[in-house]
Amino acid sequence: MSNMFCFQCEQTAGCTACTGKAGVCGKQDHTANLQDKLTGALIGLAQAVQAKGLENKADDELSLTVMEGLFTTITNVSFDDEAIQKQIDKTHRLTAKFGVSQDYDMTKIWEGHEDIRSLKSLILFGIRGVAAYGYHAYVLGYQDQEVNSFFIKALAALGEEGSLETLLPVVMETGKVNLSCMALLDKANTESYGTPQPTTVPLDLEKGPFIVVSGHDLYDLKQLLEQTKDKGINIYTHGEMLPAHAYPKLKEYGHLKGNFGTAWQSQQKEFADIPGAVLFTTNCLMPPKDSYKDRVFTTEVVAYPGMIHIGEDKDFTPVIEKALALGGYKEDRPMTGINGGSQVTTGFGHGAVLAAAGTIVEAVKAGAIKHFFLVGGCDGAKPGRNYYTEFVKQTPKDTIVLTLACGKYRFNDLDAGEIGGFPRIMDMGQCNDAYSAIKVAVALAEAFSCGVNELPLSMVLSWYEQKAVCILLTLLHLGIKNILLGPSLPAFVSPNILAYLVENFNIAPISTPEADLKKILG
Repeated sequence: MSNMFCFQCEQTAGCTACTGKAGVCGKQDHTANLQDKLTGALIGLAQAVQAKGLENKADDELSLTVMEGLFTTITNVSFDDEAIQKQIDKTHRLTAKFGVSQDYDMTKIWEGHEDIRSLKSLILFGIRGVAAYGYHAYVLGYQDQEVNSFFIKALAALGEEGSLETLLPVVMETGKVNLSCMALLDKANTESYGTPQPTTVPLDLEKGPFIVVSGHDLYDLKQLLEQTKDKGINIYTHGEMLPAHAYPKLKEYGHLKGNFGTAWQSQQKEFADIPGAVLFTTNCLMPPKDSYKDRVFTTEVVAYPGMIHIGEDKDFTPVIEKALALGGYKEDRPMTGINGGSQVTTGFGHGAVLAAAGTIVEAVKAGAIKHFFLVGGCDGAKPGRNYYTEFVKQTPKDTIVLTLACGKYRFNDLDAGEIGGFPRIMDMGQCNDAYSAIKVAVALAEAFSCGVNELPLSMVLSWYEQKAVCILLTLLHLGIKNILLGPSLPAFVSPNILAYLVENFNIAPISTPEADLKKILG
């Protein structure tokens, strides 16, 4: 009898599942079981809504409840049983408005036929990722009824017996809907903060009080920047918040100074004895060490027992007061990326790249650019991820490396040189900015009058959590083939479903940088 069952992240125990008293992520078994209970409650809610024929009329309360509930269950978001239980209670109260419905028992999925479990897992983990993007758009005042309605459809499908014939179309639709959701978030971010511009970001820290902001939520960062203005506090991004430096309306704040540290999995080492405050707006939060846990704050759906949580009023006074009390470093402090670089660049979203599309196309036609690589995705602590560092180092000098999400920290501080005035490494943004990569790929395909799969473009992706799942499903929905995925394949993909993906999309695991480059370039 297992204590829990969770295999939604890349680091799941033994590449099979976490079933003991705690997961590899640090989540306790009782927390994992509560997250299953919350998921079961959301399925029950969806079934009740569907029974009333209201799945295409989701109002704000229903949409927000579903997005918050799904977002809460993403890896490294919430470790707080009380917060999860509150979300369960909220879901039950809303379900009661639609009539009688029972929570779905998630063991029916986890203990079911492996192929059905695999397809339902792809749907569930996919919509968890979509919900995160939908939530970020929602707080900026943007919604899409197609996306909101699909959450109900997908959740209800999880509660049905299902078959390969009924579930596979929902899997592919998850990718389609995620594309719409990423487009929505792209619109929300750019209309709120401007079109990202190529920007160089220092890694050094200036003396004095400071706050480190981690996660993905630009709205939270904007509120904090406004509240810390003229208070003598510097703000540094961390992890997936790095691309914030490229948005014109955020760049206006002179105390947005630079980026702290590297990717999320190094936080327990990099935050040790940090003389500043840390705010987590989304994942990835790791269980904090004693040396810094008193200075970590959470907001939105992120939660950890005993930590001060900033509520919906977004009053960051406790964070500000902690930063002032700690005082920061006494002197400027030089910092580097994992390869020794002292600065990184970001802001090469579709707006910036497509503005120079003509020059790029001519460079390809002239032979100056021979190939494009998209090397990105989630980073993690599992051994083997140095593959991505070595892969980028070994790419020929006449190739461009597009990157996004936190996987870029493996190589984004490298000086890889330039081609025709363009840096060879172009950071397109956060994980949701996979939308930018798709826009650029489609534009290049149009320029060369070919399909995306015929472009001199190869995708070498890393994954860790559920947002990577929905992005992968979007690429499959678009018919993208020959994706290399690592560092290991998802434990929740059964052999038969994997065989389907290989046969139809030629998806494959990474091997070695040398072998994969030879396979790609010949």
